[in-house]
Order: sequence, then structure tokens, then C-alpha cells
Amino acid sequence: MDLQEEYRRRLLDVEEAVNMVKDRQTIVAAMAASEPPALLRGLSRRAREVEGARVCTCLLMRDYGFMDPSLQGHILNESWFFGPWERKYYGERMATHLPNNLHEAGEKKAEKDRIDFFWGTAAPMDENGFFSLSLGVTYEKIMVEKADFVVLEVNENLPRTMGDTQVHISEIDGIVENKEDPVELPPVEPTEADLAIGNHIAELVEDGSTIQLGIGGIPNAIARNLMDKKDLGIHTEMFTDGMVDLFEAGVITGRKKTLWPGKMVGTFALGTNRLYRFIDQNPGLEFQQGNVTNDPFVIGKNYKMVSINTALQVDLCGQVVSEWLGGRQFSGTGGQADTHRGAQRSPGGKGIIALRSTAKKGTISTIQPRLPAGAQVTLGRQEIDLVVTEHGVASLKGMSVRERVQRLIAIAHPDFRDELKSEAERLEIW
Repeated sequence: MDLQEEYRRRLLDVEEAVNMVKDRQTIVAAMAASEPPALLRGLSRRAREVEGARVCTCLLMRDYGFMDPSLQGHILNESWFFGPWERKYYGERMATHLPNNLHEAGEKKAEKDRIDFFWGTAAPMDENGFFSLSLGVTYEKIMVEKADFVVLEVNENLPRTMGDTQVHISEIDGIVENKEDPVELPPVEPTEADLAIGNHIAELVEDGSTIQLGIGGIPNAIARNLMDKKDLGIHTEMFTDGMVDLFEAGVITGRKKTLWPGKMVGTFALGTNRLYRFIDQNPGLEFQQGNVTNDPFVIGKNYKMVSINTALQVDLCGQVVSEWLGGRQFSGTGGQADTHRGAQRSPGGKGIIALRSTAKKGTISTIQPRLPAGAQVTLGRQEIDLVVTEHGVASLKGMSVRERVQRLIAIAHPDFRDELKSEAERLEIW
């Protein structure tokens, strides 16, 4: 095979690629920092020429224009996980949510729906004809296999990553070239409450544990508080800048890991250029598909696995809402249920849910007697292990409702504890 000739034969400009989309066809686009910007912008230009087309995304990082309300009936965005743009256009009926557990999201979509196109991104082809899917293989590798027509937006500015990220040119139908810098997500500076939460969680993480962290003020605070730990490992959904800090401080070694010892394992990366430089051709990182990294049975094989996820609300029985706010879809389940369940299958493992005790500048308690009508529960009360706020830790596993009420009130903000106790008695929760 003449690899360069095969490459040239597949080369398309953006307009050629997007003009292939017809009425009522389905496009799946790669997620987050892996999303293909040139193709998605091109879709917006093409949108008025098609009817009933769907584009499936996950945590869009930019507003590409294809969800503009004027395109009603032309394009519908189906999203596995809402970011700011999906939230914005949800009320305009231009976006809808795909409920899922991350480890099976791609497979279930491909089982139930014909995937006409997959649009992804990749680092350039090597001398053996392989591209690297670079910043994520959550569902991207599945879509390369399942889609009728695969287009990769090839970008020399993307890192080449190790693990199950390799795709051969023979698996690709079209190539679009682009030289944009990958999208960055700057670190969120932790608040005083975040740092207090991070301190409580650090006390729960033992030396030699394998951890899963997300992104935001609370996870960043947790990373700062883990600097005195030894021989931590990483088995996570998302690689973040905080993990680079821990690695460079000698905290992350992976020596005690039972799966992929010595390696940090994840399914996608999102952060700053510093993170992207760190993962470039780094043999100490292993990208695996989401159906591997987020399979609860795989996660549970890690020794002392600690899953740390954030929430928006918790009720006094322990039900957790992490994706629903103000009567609307706010984000998504993502990998929260996967990692929380998997950690509790692990020998010595822990599932931690972290949240600030108040919202809206201290005017609302995030620990509620009962959840608002219509709230979508991410984790049921029977699954909850540990809940952490800046005011302490509530261990709920094996506890009665009465004990749960008492423990959750104890970590609520002091301004709301009397009210919570009164409401618990009035509603006869315990």
C-alpha cells in the first residue's frame, strides 16, 4: 500500500465533507477537546440545506452555530453531556439529552441508531499509516468501527497519545486538514470551601490508593491536598492538569496499582496546553476506550480505588443530583455512576461525593430535606458511600434513614441545620 497515495485519495476540503450530509442523517462528533471545529462550523453553513439531521455530541467546547434557533427543523443536537452551549440552546428546543452511563454510551447509540457519519480529530499519520485519536477514545474508536463514513480532522498541533488511540488509514474514508490549536480549559481557582472539602477528602485517601478525579474548583483543591501522599495511581475518566502537578511532585507513581501498574489510565484529556504537552508521546499514560476505563467491573479490580465526584444537591436520605438544576438538564451522568459503583467493588475502595454546603452566595442549602419535584437522580440512596462538604464527612453506607438524616445535617451549613431538622421531623423522613 502506498500510504501517501491513500492519504491523498481521502483528502477532502471542509465543504466537500459537510456537503455529504443529507436529510435525516445522523452525525456523531468526537467529544470535548477532541471535537472537530472545522467540520462543525461547516455543518452550520450547510444546515439550511438539510431537514431533520441530527448531530450527537458530548460536552461541546464552542458555539459552532448549528444550534441557532433559526435552524429549527434542520439540525437537532443530541448530547450525552451538557456544557454551556447545550444548556443555552436546550430552552430553544435545539438540543436534547441522551441519558447514559459513560461506559456504554457509544455502544448503545450504535445499537439503536444508524450512524451515517463519524467526525473526529487525530494527530497526523505516522510512517506505518496510523493516526492517533489524540485527546480521547471515550466512544470515538467505537464510532470509527460503526459509522458508515468516517472523517478525521487531522491536526499537527494535537498530541500523539499512547494506548488504544491508533487508527489505520484503511479504516478512514475522508481526511480534512486543520491547524487550529486544541481548545483549552483553564484551571478553576478553588474557593475557601473547596479547599476545606479537599482537606477532608485527602484524609480519606490512603497511600497506595488509585484515584479518579474530575475537573473544577473542588477537584483542583483535592489535588493540592494530596501532595503529601505516596504511591498514588490514576484510573480515571479524564486526565487533568491537577494530575500533572501530582506526578511532578512524585505523588503519582502507580507502583501499587493492580491494573496497568506504573501507568496513568484514562479515556480523554481536557485542560491546558501544559497537560497536552505532558501527554504527548508519554508512555506513562494509557488511553483506553470508555467501555474499559469506566466499566464498573474493571474499575473494581483496582486496589483501594477511590472515586471522587461532585454533586449539585443531596437529600436527607442520600439521593444525589449531579446533572439537574432549576428544572432543567444541567450536565449529565457521565462517568459518575460508573466510577462510584466501581470503586465500591474494589478491595479497600471508596466512593466519594463532594459538594459545597450552599449555593447562590450562601442563600440555599445544597443538602435538602427532599429533592425538588422532577429532579433527576444521578445516584440512588442505596449506592451512596461517603458525602463530603466543607463541614465534614458523612459515611452513609449501611446506615438507616434516621442515621443518614443526622449525619447529613451534621455536615450541612450551620445556618440551615435547624431548618433541616425541623423539616425532617415535619415530613417524617426518619
